[in-house]
Amino acid sequence: MAANNRRMSGKKGAQVGSGGQRRKGLEGRGPTPPAEMRKGHKKNRISNAKAKQAVRRPAPRGRGGKGTSELVVGRNPVVEALREGVPASTLYVQQFIDNDERVREALQLAAERGGINLMEAPRPELDRMTNGLNHQGLVLQVPPYEYAHPEDLAGAAADAGEDPLIVALDGVTDPRNLGAVVRSVSAFGGHGVVVPERRAAGMTAGAWKTSAGTAARTPVARATNLTRALEAYKKAGLVVVGLAADGEADLAELQALDGPVVIVIGSEGKGLSRLVGETCDVRVRIPMPGGAESLNAGVAAGIVLYEAARRRR
Repeated sequence: MAANNRRMSGKKGAQVGSGGQRRKGLEGRGPTPPAEMRKGHKKNRISNAKAKQAVRRPAPRGRGGKGTSELVVGRNPVVEALREGVPASTLYVQQFIDNDERVREALQLAAERGGINLMEAPRPELDRMTNGLNHQGLVLQVPPYEYAHPEDLAGAAADAGEDPLIVALDGVTDPRNLGAVVRSVSAFGGHGVVVPERRAAGMTAGAWKTSAGTAARTPVARATNLTRALEAYKKAGLVVVGLAADGEADLAELQALDGPVVIVIGSEGKGLSRLVGETCDVRVRIPMPGGAESLNAGVAAGIVLYEAARRRR
């Protein structure tokens, strides 16, 4: 009878020749995704709602105005942006995406930082958002940068009891150069960077990455008209120094770096524009024994800022 009961129990042992199916069934499926990514979870619904509201709501304008939002597209660019601390509002992840190492790292970095909405989206929606770019299932939304006003930079120096040390860029259009200048200003104790509103690089994700995080503590101001902004600095007692290959003064002889100063750097190819050059109190050259015709904005700024910091010790 006991043997008969065992036959009727319906239980089966491991089958011979199962091909390891039981072992495969015990294998894990990777780490559990954050609550914001689990469809149907309360946090997922809240995150999606916030992301939609952020897209629809117009951004308020500050004294220096705001830039435009930007999308970082692709697995490697998204991961690199999150590693470098580039500001982000929403991480869009394609539904049913292949969960590889880069996707897992992006989700982990976004969750650890906090304040980043995680939103699932079907591939057609991501294709539409990115205008058909190869997003690989990951899209990071960078919020508009809030620029300072040129007056704020001199004001911050006065509040700190220091002579202003400001860099203004004239015709510099490469965001990586802007990021490099921001990094140099931060390293040598400067009080900020001024860029024109038009025909100039802005604080994009590329600029943030090149700044190596220093953009979070070094303000960038945007001027509607750079010449007028420089004239206002002159009226406030700052000396406006323009860098030019044919400048009348040598950097080593320039005494203005000891006091309140604005250093104006032009583009690598064209240098200072005519009106900006005429507005400068003095034009200065950097000695280059090697015979190079020009330096890019990031390198030139680093040289002059180092000289200014050395004299201010």
